[in-house]
Amino acid sequence: MAVISQKDMASRFGAFFLPASPSEKAGVALQTLRSLPLNAMRHQPVNGTSGWYVWGGDVLSQDPSFFASLHHEHFAEHCPSLVPYLGLGPGWRVLLAPNQEEVWFDPKLLAV
Repeated sequence: MAVISQKDMASRFGAFFLPASPSEKAGVALQTLRSLPLNAMRHQPVNGTSGWYVWGGDVLSQDPSFFASLHHEHFAEHCPSLVPYLGLGPGWRVLLAPNQEEVWFDPKLLAV
């Protein structure tokens, strides 16, 4: 299976392409990444963050310690299936599970 580039993935969904630099950080619930589905949502980038938040499973916890900072250079190690989607601009959401790919724009993610 060919790996699709982040730019091609953004184009596939008609999304604004905004790649994250390897030094930017995302909020990742590392303790949940073995649970399915894998979820990701992108808010506006702020202060060295990409705006991405990633977690596994059905529950998005409101606990302030749920997410840890992870530099984008480590995504290939911790959640490689999400890497092609990380060029989707702010406002996009992704849900991945075996035989399931859901990608959609959620304008509520852009609200302040």
